[in-house]
Amino acid sequence: QVQLVESGGGLVQAGGSLRLSCAASGRTLHMGWFRQAPGKERELVARTWSNGNTFYADSVKGRFTISRDNAKNTVYLQMNSLKPEDTAVYYCNAASPSLRNYWGQGTQVTVSS
Repeated sequence: QVQLVESGGGLVQAGGSLRLSCAASGRTLHMGWFRQAPGKERELVARTWSNGNTFYADSVKGRFTISRDNAKNTVYLQMNSLKPEDTAVYYCNAASPSLRNYWGQGTQVTVSS
């Protein structure tokens, strides 16, 4: 069982920055962030694997950076140049080495125009 504890998020003006953190209670194969805006499906924003590979959704490339501290089992999402369309609940997601999937409780990110 892996527990994910998120922190960060909040309200920011367009063009501003926020950083999300997610600490896992155990080893993970990959960790990342999904987001879900009202009336929309949950979408993958960014993911990082234990070997250092990363993935970014096209909508955040060049603005968001995902990083990982393997010693702390923690993943960070630095979000710069935020836009109102980035407003959503952001969920930390992780897979254990046995490929079980885990979710955080979600944190609200609101970008005002």
